[in-house]
Amino acid sequence: MVYAEYAWLIPILPIIGLLLVALLGKKTPEGGGYFAVGGIAASCFLGVMVALEYLTGGSSEPVSGTMTWLQLNSTLKLEMGYYIDSLSAVMLIVVTILCTLILVYSLGYMHEEGERKRRYYVEISLFVVGMEGLVVASNYLEMFVFWEIMGLCSYLLIGFWYYKPSAAAAAKKAFLVTRIGDILFMIGIISIFASFGTLNYRDLFTHNFIAQPVDMTLLGVGLFCVFGGAVGKSAQFPLHDWLPDAMEGPTTVSALIHAATMVKAGVYLVARSFPLMVHTPDVLLIVAAIGGFTALFAATMALNNPNIKRVLAYSTISQLGYMFLALGAGGYMIATANLSEAAAEMGNAGYMAGMFHLLNHAFFKALLFLSAGAVIHAVHTEDMRLMGGLSKKLKITSFVMLIGALSIAGIPPLSGFWSKDEVLAAVYNAGSANIWFYLLYIMGIVTAFLTAFYMFRLWFMTFKGEGKEATQHAHEAPRSMTVPLIILAIFAFGTGFILMGPDGGLPAVIRTVNLDGHLIAGETLGLGWIEKLFTEWQTWLSIVVAFSGVGLAYMAYFKKSISVDRFATGGSKKVYDLLLARYGFPRAYDWVGMKVVYGFSRAIDFFDRTVIDGVVNVISRFAVSGSGVLRKVQTGVVQTYAIVIVSALSVILILMYLLGGLR
Repeated sequence: MVYAEYAWLIPILPIIGLLLVALLGKKTPEGGGYFAVGGIAASCFLGVMVALEYLTGGSSEPVSGTMTWLQLNSTLKLEMGYYIDSLSAVMLIVVTILCTLILVYSLGYMHEEGERKRRYYVEISLFVVGMEGLVVASNYLEMFVFWEIMGLCSYLLIGFWYYKPSAAAAAKKAFLVTRIGDILFMIGIISIFASFGTLNYRDLFTHNFIAQPVDMTLLGVGLFCVFGGAVGKSAQFPLHDWLPDAMEGPTTVSALIHAATMVKAGVYLVARSFPLMVHTPDVLLIVAAIGGFTALFAATMALNNPNIKRVLAYSTISQLGYMFLALGAGGYMIATANLSEAAAEMGNAGYMAGMFHLLNHAFFKALLFLSAGAVIHAVHTEDMRLMGGLSKKLKITSFVMLIGALSIAGIPPLSGFWSKDEVLAAVYNAGSANIWFYLLYIMGIVTAFLTAFYMFRLWFMTFKGEGKEATQHAHEAPRSMTVPLIILAIFAFGTGFILMGPDGGLPAVIRTVNLDGHLIAGETLGLGWIEKLFTEWQTWLSIVVAFSGVGLAYMAYFKKSISVDRFATGGSKKVYDLLLARYGFPRAYDWVGMKVVYGFSRAIDFFDRTVIDGVVNVISRFAVSGSGVLRKVQTGVVQTYAIVIVSALSVILILMYLLGGLR
């Protein structure tokens, strides 16, 4: 391996760009943005070379390197380093390419921000450091450090326009809600360490559970808490409500952090923990249930929202739910396989479908967000009700956004179709192991219909129909914005075709799973998988569902043969308003903050002032009053002191004699 041994440099290169922006940004064009792009582009080149070298090398053994971070005793130490396997290799490709394209796009999008540009490029470079460091980390503790760096950058970038009260509030909300998940993640790390005595991936993922049994209850609790960290970071129910508000930041931030990379960190965390989670089927069932419910729940809130970015935010939450659903279903199949290689391979297929959907979603969702940014850049509003007829003025943007919409809707042969359909197939197959997965499959199918509908509702409202006042002076974005859009559109259209190779263009994301001391090989996605795909009725059901959603949106928002206004009035108005109110979750969050958190804080403050301070004050008053009494005894007469000393010694000797202490 030529490049892999330099993997530790991947998160270092953006730091160099960050420092140059901080030091020279005031004196260089675009606030030093070109330094940021250069640093991230360099890390992209190295990251892609490392990933391709590993994926094409033919070896399933991870490549790693570590150094001692902290020596606790002669046997216990904490390490830092890099760990490259097929999972981290795929994530490196996704993260580094997207970060580079979005930073190039930022040069045009943030052009008019003036002196604030330097701060933007410093913060976004630091975010890239956090995400890349998380991907190449060699252990859970190192991952947690970079995880928290991303959390900080999320707060700073969501609140980039901090002078807007809504942006400041959204940043605080995101920071506080995700901290709940971070606390759970920390508890999970402690539980894993207590179970195995190590946090290094290489040691954990090769642990023989037969030769070295562990406390499965403690491990189950720990992995459930690890999933709790993923729920917070990836905005899954019930910690989902911060993500729609996070759209207050620049659209580039929405694309980078809240669509393409940071929210994927939670999915990556579950995928990284997969070799451990296959020993805890109950945890995997919870992962699938939360994912399936969130996918449907979030999709409903996108049905009537007028804000173009918030529709995409709900879509992100929903698609992340698909990924957790696939991981949970695949893992559950392996966990209950009883060493059946056929069932384990089906489980691995579900796992790979979830990760393949992550890959596809990263590209088409970044495309959708950046296309929305080009629209907002042209019309200076996020309200789709004020748009319309933009396909004539934004020809490139409308075309590439159409590709993104077709892909996420699951229309073949675009990339979203391949991964979404295999996700649903994995969930259906898991129904043979647990009947609840059939219900989750139905929820996934309904979600597919809703996704196709609301995405084409967005596209028709934005680009078709009559233009409004806000669109009169719209014009296409500059090349620094349209070129990244075109590249992302190529990915959104074509990543599904990497499966067309005779041996599968995408190596198995996880080639082996440690199952009770046995290594079960995972299948490779390839041409045979595609042939199977087109011979199963579930595939045609999902295709029909997707086209039905597109057709309904076409009839309602293009042909207007179905009146959508009636859904906002009459008997359905309560449901319409409930969806706009996000099922009351913002109010619920506020109630919990005011009544529970603030109330608990007041109770703690009362306890501190009355009990803790009270005890301290009583002791203080006793000491002061006692010293006042003793002070009066100080006469300065030596004879009096001698009499007191002799008397005290006499009393002590008498007591010792009476108690038998003297013979």
